[in-house]
Amino acid sequence: MSFAALRASARRVGAAAPTARATRTALRNPAFRKYSTEAPQPPQAPKKSNNAALLGALGVAALGGVAFWVYTSNSDSAREAGTAIRSGAQAAKAATNFVPTKEDYQKVYNRIAEILDEAADKGYDDGSYGPVLVRLAWHSSGTYDKETNTGGSNYATMRFEPEAKHGANNGLNVARDLLEQVKKEFPWISYGDLWTLGGVAAIQELGGPKIPWRPGRIDGFAAQCTPDGRLPDGAKGADHVRNIFYRMGFNDQEIVALIGAHALGRCHRDRSGFEGPWTFSPTSVTNEFYKLLLNEKWVWKKWDGPKQLEDKTTHSLMMLPSDYALVQDKAFKKWVQAYAQDEQLWFKDFSAVLAKLFELGVPPQQWVTSEPWIMKSTDEQ
Repeated sequence: MSFAALRASARRVGAAAPTARATRTALRNPAFRKYSTEAPQPPQAPKKSNNAALLGALGVAALGGVAFWVYTSNSDSAREAGTAIRSGAQAAKAATNFVPTKEDYQKVYNRIAEILDEAADKGYDDGSYGPVLVRLAWHSSGTYDKETNTGGSNYATMRFEPEAKHGANNGLNVARDLLEQVKKEFPWISYGDLWTLGGVAAIQELGGPKIPWRPGRIDGFAAQCTPDGRLPDGAKGADHVRNIFYRMGFNDQEIVALIGAHALGRCHRDRSGFEGPWTFSPTSVTNEFYKLLLNEKWVWKKWDGPKQLEDKTTHSLMMLPSDYALVQDKAFKKWVQAYAQDEQLWFKDFSAVLAKLFELGVPPQQWVTSEPWIMKSTDEQ
């Protein structure tokens, strides 16, 4: 039995959930240094919320050769045609009385959680797709410009070539392709909602805090793609970091809290040019990023790649110049120290600022609910 199948089986045994969570937490103990994150509604009449009924209605909107071209072509024109079809499909939802509920979105969350550990069976990175899903949610939201009110998570414009080919988005086809599987099962969810919910699921399933989230994003067109250069450049320093995050509307404390997501995952030479993990537990959401940044001795890596730092003790960890800037800048460093000392403080601040990031660029009137939801982790179900 595969690792992913074994974990899926374990999730079906509700009584064993606390034990399973404790086991995973122990396995991800950051102290283990391996060298080599509605209010109840009044009763309503039952709604048809099954995908079969919705797919039947969507079939009316996607007939014959046009539909085949839309759903098999990778061209931007096909994606725009697909967006137009999905816009028309809103009427199909109404025709079948399909109004997605929180429970429907919870099913999407659960499906995403199931595929996280398939990485172990496929030999991907450190055994979880969680980090790359967080990166997709982050990069699809972090293009927001408060001055022009453009970018952000609303239109999921990374579906189109201009944005998909931005250097900062190298390798995110892995995450987009993974979530395309989920999209086929739940065709009613927008890409913006799907990608950000994927980030929420990854953080919560990898031991992080609850991330408030709500649906309401819509799919856009290639014309709404953002210009290259809006995402952080890991090779630069504090001034660049501030310029990028201030443009989105964040302050110094929020900047440091967001960058703590580097507790997850690793850099890849064939994507960003950088190489290696930030922590010894790259599939666990912890405050280890801050502890290591403060307490390890960091030296410049001697290699033929871009400038990056490595820990002097094991030479197995890395920090980007933009990470190291957090301890060179006094205003940033005080928050690094605070989060290194208190993981729960970081969890609280990280939860708030990540929820803010995932909502950038979405008009308030689009939200399905006035208050964000808290999605249940698989261990809570």
